[in-house]
Amino acid sequence: MCMSEEKSGTDEELKKKIADIRERVEHNSSEIQEIVDSIVEPYVKDLDNYVDFIKDVLKDGENPPTAQELDDFCMNLSVYIYYASGMQEQLGIKDDIARAVYKEMYHSSRDSIDKGTVADKDSLAELASQEEALISAAYKRAYNTVKAKVSAAQEIMGSVKKIISRRMAETELTRISQ
Repeated sequence: MCMSEEKSGTDEELKKKIADIRERVEHNSSEIQEIVDSIVEPYVKDLDNYVDFIKDVLKDGENPPTAQELDDFCMNLSVYIYYASGMQEQLGIKDDIARAVYKEMYHSSRDSIDKGTVADKDSLAELASQEEALISAAYKRAYNTVKAKVSAAQEIMGSVKKIISRRMAETELTRISQ
């Protein structure tokens, strides 16, 4: 076997290993994403639905939102943001508890291991508390997702307010120039 054939075989093996790892990552991350989505959904469902409604209204480029619709967007977004922010804090508490459960399991597992080096004990404790770590990570992601959605909704509301202000200024200019 010549050197280039040997290198080609090694390259193919490496590509296969990388593809296998990527497949595992995709599979596991989709499972975690389902968990995160199931946690997030009840917290921001109403906000998501209302943002989708606004998006649909804005899709009709020939009929821009009326002043009344813009006012409704502001008022309703404020209410949805209010409730989602409160729910975000509830989710933060669950995130804290999930992290505490993980740490408790980790330390309990580590304390129960009698033999081995410190590194061995750490590795075994991490392995024993892996499920708790994943749930803790899911709650952290869920908290961050809700936080990002609340922030984005605040940005939308800020944009709506700017449009209302601009329209009011245009109306005032039209009235003055007449």
